Amino acid sequence: MAREYNRNPAAVAALSPEQYHVTQKNGTERPFTGEYWDNHEPGIYVDVVSGEPLFASVDKFDSGSGWPSFTRPLDPGNVVEKRDLSHLMIRTEVRSSHGDSHLGHVFTDGPREAGGLRYCINSAALRFIHLDDLEAEGYGQYRTLFTKEDA
Repeated sequence: MAREYNRNPAAVAALSPEQYHVTQKNGTERPFTGEYWDNHEPGIYVDVVSGEPLFASVDKFDSGSGWPSFTRPLDPGNVVEKRDLSHLMIRTEVRSSHGDSHLGHVFTDGPREAGGLRYCINSAALRFIHLDDLEAEGYGQYRTLFTKEDA
């Protein structure tokens, strides 16, 4: 049975002040301060509000920006892109589809060999699930991302 992801009012109520500012008020954490900007462990990143799978460590790269950066979403259906005209800039905002959390922005200065996109995401919008915990947390179908098929 497919798992359903929804905006969880209890999860919103349990957010830290920074998580609330980022996800609910379209905020941005300071660079190099978020929990996951320098995380190199294998696993996936899910929306802190809905639990929907958003990004995988296999698509994470060091952009030098101070925020977790990914070349693509884990499941494009869980990410919505919206035009953002705030701060006197034209940018593309990234939000979670089901939780409607503000995640960050996507830019076109990512690694060319991986499609050229850089999803610049706030750690405060994410919860990391380590490879070893995927089954127990209900995300076992993503284990295959971390197996090499070098026959």
